[in-house]
Amino acid sequence: MNQDERKQAAADYALRFIQSGMILGLGSGSTAERLLHAIAAATAAGQLHGIIGVPTSERTAHVATSLGIALATPDAQPAVDLAIDGADEIDPDLNLIKGLGGALLREKIVAGSAAQFMVIGDESKLVAQLGERSPVPVEVSAFGVAPTARQLVALGGEPLLRRTADGAALMTDEGHMILDTRFGPIADVRALAARLAALPGVMAHGIFAGMVSRVVVAGSAGVRVLERP
Repeated sequence: MNQDERKQAAADYALRFIQSGMILGLGSGSTAERLLHAIAAATAAGQLHGIIGVPTSERTAHVATSLGIALATPDAQPAVDLAIDGADEIDPDLNLIKGLGGALLREKIVAGSAAQFMVIGDESKLVAQLGERSPVPVEVSAFGVAPTARQLVALGGEPLLRRTADGAALMTDEGHMILDTRFGPIADVRALAARLAALPGVMAHGIFAGMVSRVVVAGSAGVRVLERP
């Protein structure tokens, strides 16, 4: 399988964890969008019914609506049965880096409200240590970006303001900016997550530590399920 086929295989496999009547957290990104299409197809075939989705981005909401998936806000449905999302990096303890798609704050809110949080993806996302390849996205207030960047440097990071194709600062759905911050391989994931969360101006960061129940990962040998130790 190529990478696109692996993403599709992971999304299709995830359907077996979804039951009719569930409140689902609907993630963002290419693999999560494949799951939306799979949910819509299963619903049309009569295999699922009564699904209500809580989307993690405006893009996800738009795609889900176009497929006929009923949606609710986190305020209308504060308790989610199962949140399903992708990831940018996954370590052996199933800690994650997320946010390269720009929806990390909403993704973390929805994942945190879920009884179970499941990640789907292909084996290219598996790493020995977080930070091996990806920066840590840090969503920051548009007020005082420079002081916040200085604090990230003091933590040993190399922040870079994320920009759109035309060079403008990218704005998240919440009206914030993103500093993609490279730390290299992260020795203590939870300690760095706590330090980032404590910084003034940081709205959210892309380290998701201890939140995942299971990971469905597709690779050259097929699909396997990793459970949190």
